[in-house]
Amino acid sequence: MASTPVEPVRSRSPVGAQPASDEPHASRLPGPSPVWSALAALAWACRRDLSLALRSKAELGLIVVFFVLVTTLFPLGVSPEPKLLQSIAAGIAWIGALLSTLLALPRLFAADHADGTLEQTVLAPASLPALVAGKVIAHWLTTGLPLVLLAPLLAVQFGLPADATGVLIASLLLGTPILSWLGAIGAALTLGSRAGSALLALLVLPLAVPVLIFGAGAPESTMAGLGAQAHLSLLGAGLILVSLAGPFAVALAVRIAYE
Repeated sequence: MASTPVEPVRSRSPVGAQPASDEPHASRLPGPSPVWSALAALAWACRRDLSLALRSKAELGLIVVFFVLVTTLFPLGVSPEPKLLQSIAAGIAWIGALLSTLLALPRLFAADHADGTLEQTVLAPASLPALVAGKVIAHWLTTGLPLVLLAPLLAVQFGLPADATGVLIASLLLGTPILSWLGAIGAALTLGSRAGSALLALLVLPLAVPVLIFGAGAPESTMAGLGAQAHLSLLGAGLILVSLAGPFAVALAVRIAYE
C-alpha cells in the first residue's frame, strides 16, 4: 500500500512580523551630517594652520613687535600732555592693529598657493567655506589675539582709565576678527597677482574704515561719558555678518582665482 506523503510543518510567525531572511542584514550606519563634516573640516584647517604658524615664531614675533613699535613711536611725534595722549590712545591702538593685520595677510594663502596645497583644497570633497574659515580663525588667533592681549599695556602707557581700557579691549576683541575676514577676502582676490601686496592694501583699507571709526570711537565715547554701547553693538553686528557671509565670500574668491 502506498504511503501518504507527509507535509513539512511550517512555523507560524506572529501576525505582522516580517519573514526571516536567509541572508543576514547589514547594519546601516547613518553617514556624517553635513554640519558635522563642515565642523570637522574647519577644525582640521585651523589646527593645520596653527601648527604651521607656530613653526615660524619669528614671523609671529615680528607682528607683535611691529604693533608695539607703532603704538610707542606715535607719542614721540606729538605733545606728551596726558590729556592729549588719552584722547588719541584708542586711535593709535586701532591704527596699529590695522597695520599689523595687513602685515600678516600675505601669508594667509600665499604659501599654500605657491606649493599647490590651496588648489588641492579647492578640489577636495570637504566643504571649502569651512576650510577657509578654519584658516581665517587660525590667522586671527596668531595675529589678532596677541594684539588684544597687549591692549592693557598700551592703555597703561597712555594713561587710560579702567573703564576705557575695558572698552578698548572689547572693541579690539570684536573688531580684529572683522579685519581678518576682510583681509582674507582681499588676499583671495589678489592670489597670483604680481602686485598682490599693494592691491591687497587698496582693497582692505577702504573696507576697514568703518571698523576703525567704531572701534576707536568706543573708548572715546566712554571717556566723554556717552557710553560705548552703540559702537560695540555695531561692531558685534559686523562680526556676526562677516562670520556668516565671510566663509562663502572667501571660498568664492578662491574658486575665481583658479578658474
